[in-house]
This record gives sequence, C-alpha cells and structure tokens, in this order.
Amino acid sequence: MGPLRNPDPHGGLWLYAPGNPEANTWAKTKAKAKGPTKPQRLTLQGYPEGHDFHPLGLEIYPSYGGNASNLFVVNHARHRTVIEQFTLSPSTPTIATWIRTLTSPYFISPNSIALTSPTSFYVSNDHLLTRRLPSILGHVLPLSETILGLPLSWLSHISLEPNTTPSAPPTIHHTFSALGIPFANGVALSPDRTQVALAATSLNQIYFYSRFPSSNVLKYMHTVPVPFSPDNVIFDEHGALIVTGHPHFPSLIVVAANKTDALAPSWVVSIAPRARGADGEVLSTLPAEYDLQAPISASGKVSAVLSHEIETLFQSNGTGFSSSSTGLLDSTTGTLYVTGLYAEDGAMVCKP
Repeated sequence: MGPLRNPDPHGGLWLYAPGNPEANTWAKTKAKAKGPTKPQRLTLQGYPEGHDFHPLGLEIYPSYGGNASNLFVVNHARHRTVIEQFTLSPSTPTIATWIRTLTSPYFISPNSIALTSPTSFYVSNDHLLTRRLPSILGHVLPLSETILGLPLSWLSHISLEPNTTPSAPPTIHHTFSALGIPFANGVALSPDRTQVALAATSLNQIYFYSRFPSSNVLKYMHTVPVPFSPDNVIFDEHGALIVTGHPHFPSLIVVAANKTDALAPSWVVSIAPRARGADGEVLSTLPAEYDLQAPISASGKVSAVLSHEIETLFQSNGTGFSSSSTGLLDSTTGTLYVTGLYAEDGAMVCKP
C-alpha cells in the first residue's frame, strides 16, 4: 500500500546459508572462519545514490553451472512502488549487483513475486486504493478496501524483452493473469511449474490456478480456506504449499502501532493435495476433523474441502513468535524457517 514511514533509511537484504557445508562452498568457508553460519547483509553494488530502498517481496532464479542469477525485489519507494533488478553470483553471494529499476503504470501496489524465467514473473498487486492517495483518503480507503474485502486487486505477469538498441532498457510486457482478488498477497509457482497459488488475505483463502507454461495463462482450479489471514505462500519440494499468516488481525494492528509489549499470534500450515486414483477422483472422503495435532485445529476454524487437506506446522499465541508472515520448509532436513512482519527477533528456526 506504500511506505508506512519515512523511507529515508535504506532497508536491506540478508542471506542465510544453513545448508550442508560440503555442498555449499560459501557456507563451508564461513563455518571454518567463524563457526556456524550467521545471516549476512548483502552489499547493493552499483545501487544509485539517493535512490530509496524499502524492499517487500522478492525472488531469485536458481543458478545453474555457477552462473549469476537475476534477483527481483519489490521496492516501496517514497514516490511510487517499483521493482529492482539485481544479479547475484554463487561465488560472491553477499554482493547484489544492481541492474535497473522497472516501472509500469500497472505497478500500483506490487507485493509478491514468483519467477517464471530469469526475466519474467508473476507479481501480485495487493491494493488499488493505496496510502499514496492524498490526505485522509490515503489513510481511510486502503484500510476500507482490506476490511471490506473489496475485490479490487489483481495478479499480473511481467516479461522483459530485449530492446533492439543494445544500450536501451528492455521492453516490459504486462498481462493481467487474475482479476477481482480481495487483497492479492503472496504468490508462488509449484515445483513442476504447472500451478500457481495466490493468497487472498481479506477472505482467508488460497486460490489455486493451473498454469500453461508456454503462455503463462492461468485457469482457476480451487479455493482452499485457511484459519487466518494468509500473508506469504511458498511450495516445498514435494508440491505442498506452505502458508503463513495472521490469526488475529486486530492484534496485528496494535503491534503495527508500536504498542508496548503488544504481540500478534502466528500460524503456519501446509496445504497438500488429497490422494487421487488413476481416474483423477479423490480417494478419501471429507474428514469430520483434521489437523488434530495442533493446539487449535484448523478444522475448528474452517470447513474441509475435497481437493486439499491442511496440517499445522507452527502455531503461537504471540509469546513464542509474533506476527508470522513467511514460512519456508526445508524438505530435506525438516527445518522450518519463519519470519515475522513486526517480530523484533526477525526470524525463527525450528528444527525437528
């Protein structure tokens, strides 16, 4: 919705490499030098002086054969929201080299990015009415759009085409992929690249779309309700969707207002497709209850659906961890990483 504070202080990007040191040269070197690997702040090499940097959503394309990867970051600058393009090399992963700033009249309120290639991506725009509107309108209308669940936001696909003039910036091609979403938030692309998941925060729902890779066109498939306001989503290596969000929105508002000792509950779930037979039909029937290992079961908050089932991965009333916004599950080690929207500790690592 735009910067919430004066964006003069630059935000930052951080790298944490906890993987197998034998398979990670950088982590191996850091472990020998200083013990366990700790988060490292990235140097933004070549970033324009006086250019705001207030990052929100980001994604990096995987590196193959040691090549540099493209990193795209949503930047809520003071005058308008843009998307910054960097390159990141596996040999120097703590240096992000700035390439360019992408602008578009369709970047009203970009939020989350899901890359479809090194130079193309889906991007959610979470609001049509933003804090950039003049005077009192910028304070009242965005919150009204959120609370009333107005279906004014959307998901777009962006592709960068090289310009015929070598020194000229690439041409930005914009396509609307999904319209009429109430608070389009986190977006993710499945490992087989045939599905897209999108969080509709105002409705406590996740929309699933089938994707046609040749055209990036999306077709609506399912809606799965979740027991909280979903923030960010990401698929694990096995195709389950990790969804993180806010079970009690009023508490989150209090935390955002910097109230002393205020806490906001946290909830992270995994959404997995139900088993299907050879004919594609779901094999199981809807359970009366599910997610029974959680202190508060998801089935006590939302109705089950035929297409997917939900399992809680982490849950807190705010004292264990506050204002969860993103969860990442390492399928190899079983480690769960959780970041907080307003968490003083920043991030949490849960090991099995």
